Amino acid sequence: MHDNPQVKPPHPAEDVLDHVGYRLKRAHASLRSAMDHALREHGLTVPQYACLEVLAARPGLSNAELARATFVTRQSMNVVLRGLQDAKLLTRPATVETGRARPTSLTDEGRRRLNAAQGAVYAIEARMIEAIPDDRLTALLEDLDRIVRSLTD
Repeated sequence: MHDNPQVKPPHPAEDVLDHVGYRLKRAHASLRSAMDHALREHGLTVPQYACLEVLAARPGLSNAELARATFVTRQSMNVVLRGLQDAKLLTRPATVETGRARPTSLTDEGRRRLNAAQGAVYAIEARMIEAIPDDRLTALLEDLDRIVRSLTD
C-alpha cells in the first residue's frame, strides 16, 4: 500500500470553505441569486439581462461575440437570443449578405425593459459596494483583474 502525502493548500485554511476559490464561488452564487430574484419581476433571466446590457453598449454583435461577453456557450446564446427575439426585445436579420454572423440590436421595447431592470441590478451592485470600505474598492477590482489574468495567461 502506498502512502499518499497530504497536499498542503496554497494559503492557511481550516477547510475547503476557507479557500479563495470557494469564497469567490459563494460570492458569485449570492450575486446570481439576488439577480435572479430581481430580474424575475422584469420577466428576464440573468443571461437575457446580460445579453441586453451588452447589446446596449455594443449593438450589432454576433451570437459568438455575445456568448463570450456574457459567459455562456454559443448554443445557450442561441436559446437566449431566440427568447429575446420572440419577446420582441431585439432584432436580427433573417439572412446576411456575407458570412454567417447575424448582427443583433435592441428594439425600443428591449431598451425600455433593460432600463427598467437596470435599476434593480444596479441596486444589487450598490449593496455589494457598500459592504466594501471606500479605500479598498479600487484594490479589490484590481485584485479580481489580476486573478483573471493569472488564470488566463
